[in-house]
Amino acid sequence: MRSIKLLIIILSSILISSCIPHKDTVYLQNKENATNDTIPYNLSEVQKPYRIQVDDILNIRIKVLDQDNVQIFNPIGEANLNASSAERAYFDGFTVDLHGNVRIPVLGDMNVLGYTVAEIEEKIKKKLLDEQFKETSNIFVTVKLAGLRYTATGEINSPGTVTLFKERVNIFEAIANAGEIPITGNRKDVMVIRQYPQGQKIHHLDLTDVNVMQSPYYYIQPNDMIYVKPLKQKSIGTGETAVSSLTTIATIVSLITSSVLIFTRL
Repeated sequence: MRSIKLLIIILSSILISSCIPHKDTVYLQNKENATNDTIPYNLSEVQKPYRIQVDDILNIRIKVLDQDNVQIFNPIGEANLNASSAERAYFDGFTVDLHGNVRIPVLGDMNVLGYTVAEIEEKIKKKLLDEQFKETSNIFVTVKLAGLRYTATGEINSPGTVTLFKERVNIFEAIANAGEIPITGNRKDVMVIRQYPQGQKIHHLDLTDVNVMQSPYYYIQPNDMIYVKPLKQKSIGTGETAVSSLTTIATIVSLITSSVLIFTRL
């Protein structure tokens, strides 16, 4: 009788510890005021202007009153400005080399490392006015990143490198485009590995907390790596829910019972 009680206690402990709590699977919880189902204050999203790094690809377009004078600056031509593939962006864009320079026709090498796209636009415009055109040409320069490329890995449904043609992408959009986090993924400690001029740094995000929207790492940057760790329940392998855990435990109990009956009859 005592052994049966001990077995029940052990199995109950396994069942409780192996189930993934519902609160660990829900995004953006209001943890400071659990009784209120609305956010009690406006959350301000934090995003600093992105500064260009080595290996970034820039899409540079120059327009003036007489477009024939700037065809050399716009190599793909106006007819192909709507090209959306990552391959075309790679071949038609301007890649930042190891020295932080891009090579622009006629203008030559220009250092863009650490600049924002707005600063690069002004820099190109000034150089054109100094060397090629007059104020009356009405120069209009646009500089954009040729897609926001990042890598998602770990406990995620579709790991790999993703390129999105948007200027702003938050962590939830990035994960959604990588196939979402399965129930066995740790949403409380998602790691964002970000490149800096001094090297790489690891930042941690709790996606179950609504205050993640105030994090300076809520918006991803080009070349970010998103890593989702597995929950310990996956390592145990007893099941993700109470039903699956019960099924696993029932199978084990059945196996043990059958083995005991066989040995006792011998």
